[in-house]
Amino acid sequence: MQKEKAKERIILGIDPGTVVLGYGLVKETGKKISLISLGVIKMGHLDDHALKLQRIFKKTSALIEEYKPDCVALEAPFYGKNIQVMLKLGRAQGVAMAAALNHDIPIFEYSPRKIKQSVTGNGNATKEQVAAMLKTLLSFNETPEFLDATDGLAVAVCHSFQQNTSSSGTSKSYSGWEAFIKDNEKRVK
Repeated sequence: MQKEKAKERIILGIDPGTVVLGYGLVKETGKKISLISLGVIKMGHLDDHALKLQRIFKKTSALIEEYKPDCVALEAPFYGKNIQVMLKLGRAQGVAMAAALNHDIPIFEYSPRKIKQSVTGNGNATKEQVAAMLKTLLSFNETPEFLDATDGLAVAVCHSFQQNTSSSGTSKSYSGWEAFIKDNEKRVK
């Protein structure tokens, strides 16, 4: 009897930001995950918020076209006291979602606490602890220029772990614009 080929899938993880957006890509083969790439999209040099959003859309689209991920996992904005910061982060996340949905790629959202819990076992872990655990899990030595890159990678790893343990239910997923709109009717005018 022939052994069944392990299913492969590529996951793009994104930690949205308006100064630096972090991303990471992993390949999942059965229950094994391996690092493909990680990095940041910098926007600090752009003064106009609309230009930052355009850069997020274009760069996310370029990553999708280059690596052809099977799904995109994003960190959901956490609740903060500064409403302007929340609004900008929500827009950054929305534009990254739109890039994935524009390519008909399903999207998933995870809270920062869920991502840290999934990767380190501690929902209050520091960015440094998350980065250290990812280096161990995925066997890489390069120190990313920004911890935002490992934060993006953590989102991808978190999604992989959810799928492998089948304990999802804390993530939201959309297969396209219609599904997103149907589930978010109050957010769409």
